Amino acid sequence: MRKSAATITSVVFFALAPGLVAGFMPWYLTNGWTRNEGRDGWLLAVLGVALVVAGVAVLVHAFVRFVIEGLGTPAPVAPTERLVVGGLNRYVRNPMYLAVVATILGQALLLARPILLAYAAIAFATMAAFTLLYEEPVLARQFGAEYTEYCKRVPRWLPRIRHGSRS
Repeated sequence: MRKSAATITSVVFFALAPGLVAGFMPWYLTNGWTRNEGRDGWLLAVLGVALVVAGVAVLVHAFVRFVIEGLGTPAPVAPTERLVVGGLNRYVRNPMYLAVVATILGQALLLARPILLAYAAIAFATMAAFTLLYEEPVLARQFGAEYTEYCKRVPRWLPRIRHGSRS
């Protein structure tokens, strides 16, 4: 896939997938991102903003890596030609899913909306099931031994920070 096509497809997929899960649904569940009245948790709100900003930054970084390093997109309909193992994927196999959950949790804290905590749990469970039942078997077939070795080195959900990592 050419980088220009991968970029356009990634932008569309970004709007459809993370945009729907971490943008539209929290907006819908909170009646337009309205803050829960009577809550004066400014420290939680600041932490929420930090999680939202970090989540969006990780998502953008990961999508760019898929275009540049993988020559494709995160979308199952336009997968990468190469296995993406650089950037944040050196530390955890699923930085995009973790970023989506962080963004939802950040909104929960910022808006003081417990419903978003429950929604984040449901979103994570759905992404974990998709990872185990679809994504990992497909990647194992597509990339074979390279993917198997990657799985041995890099954890699925909890980042492992190691000194001396490159890429």
